[in-house]
Amino acid sequence: MKRRHRVRSAAGILAAGLILTGCAGGENREQASSRDGGVHAPDAPGFEAPRPDESAPGREDAAEGEQRSPRPAADYLSTFALDVDTASYGYARRTLAEGRLPAPESVRPEEFVNSFRPDYPRPEGDGFSVTLDGARTDEEGWSLVRVGLATAAAERRGERPPAALTFVVDISGSMAETGRLDLVKESLGILTDELRDDDSVALVTFSDEAETRLPMTRVKGQRERIHGIVDELATTSSTNVEAGVRTGYDVAVEGHRKGATNRVVLLSDALANTGDTEAQSILNRIDEERREYGITLFGVGVGSEYGDAFMEQLADKGDGHTTYVSTTEQARKVFVDQLPTNIELRARDAKAQVAFDPKTVERFRLIGYENREVADEDFRNDRVDGGEVGAGHTVTALYAVKTRPGRTGQLATATVRWLDPKSRAPHENSGSVTTSALTGSLWAPGHDSLQLTAVTAYFADRLRGGELPGAPRLSVLAERSGAIADRSGSKVVRELTEAIRQADQLLGREGGGESGDPYSG
Repeated sequence: MKRRHRVRSAAGILAAGLILTGCAGGENREQASSRDGGVHAPDAPGFEAPRPDESAPGREDAAEGEQRSPRPAADYLSTFALDVDTASYGYARRTLAEGRLPAPESVRPEEFVNSFRPDYPRPEGDGFSVTLDGARTDEEGWSLVRVGLATAAAERRGERPPAALTFVVDISGSMAETGRLDLVKESLGILTDELRDDDSVALVTFSDEAETRLPMTRVKGQRERIHGIVDELATTSSTNVEAGVRTGYDVAVEGHRKGATNRVVLLSDALANTGDTEAQSILNRIDEERREYGITLFGVGVGSEYGDAFMEQLADKGDGHTTYVSTTEQARKVFVDQLPTNIELRARDAKAQVAFDPKTVERFRLIGYENREVADEDFRNDRVDGGEVGAGHTVTALYAVKTRPGRTGQLATATVRWLDPKSRAPHENSGSVTTSALTGSLWAPGHDSLQLTAVTAYFADRLRGGELPGAPRLSVLAERSGAIADRSGSKVVRELTEAIRQADQLLGREGGGESGDPYSG
């Protein structure tokens, strides 16, 4: 297998337009570890210390006939599983709108960034395009480097593979709050009308115990029956997520359809209080069914109090992703506008590895993805779990990079590896960027796409107490975001702007606003 290379010029990328389609989002994959999020010495966690005198060893594990680039010293590699979750951003927006700051450990920058979809080039067929660009920040020597990955758009409604969806619905007492079970029922009603006749659905509910309300059933001729079962759902008792997920996977295995997208869709506030509330045994079961049957998990979070970390762990182990909804509009976006994205797969077990050139890079830091880290040596180990990515998705990774003064040339090469969703054959694609991409200022006119990525990453990092180099104050971030919203007319960017302003006001009330702001740059 030969690698396919696509190298994009920075000028062309920075001039690209924006497709700003914000997604609803939810929370933590394994609960982000507490940290100050700031810039540290090279030997601190999150940074790679270069070793200029160390030669880069070549790879010795290449398959016969496969071309491999020389592997740089380990200190210059950054490897992570792809993540298209957006729940952390959606939940943060809700808490800020309610006058509360989100818990720092619930803030995952990659989910803020990936809630917006830059207009990266799209590949043909399955797999990814690879796009890199960057610009200088306001702090001397520091730049932002963006790695953008994109999958091909979804097929038309009638051309995607059929879906076999098992809905696992939380009907525990905590779901009685407005905006929980009522929103779930509305969402399922919307989805029932959107599914094709050749799709199949099953429905499992859980409180203290789990119950199968509908075995796997073809949608054709059964829509009224499905609507009736959904309409009858009512809350009761405690929350045994373990029972619900276990039963849901039992039903999904029993109704497994070869050639279809088999998925468990968990709709819950994820506030487990009965059964196994630590999730580990559930995680083992999910992993087993994912590997044997290809059944993946899609978590949809609801509620003003939401067990983000729990839901994120389940989705990660289930090779799926999470989102968060709090309004009918968001539910419609997830279950109508993004339905093909959430059903039609483009890649399984996808990972990315970015190699920085020690001749031009002094140090770097990946912003976010702490819970998605993969050992560098496991990048091409296809037994190590990666991320599942659907049609029409984009994945963005943003790096804070300190370059060596006066050095020019190669800056970084990014490679993405994935398994074909049908054959599970491995594929790779790469792209690279040079220091010439960093000649312009991040905030110069014409860089709206990169600026929006920077604003969302800086915003998330502030919320969790970080101090990224070159980060403006929140008030300035709100101005930058507002200007992008004015130029693009984007509603989702206006929502981002409002969230940043709300955070700035809340921090000010706690003595951390513009005057003496501990989060200020």
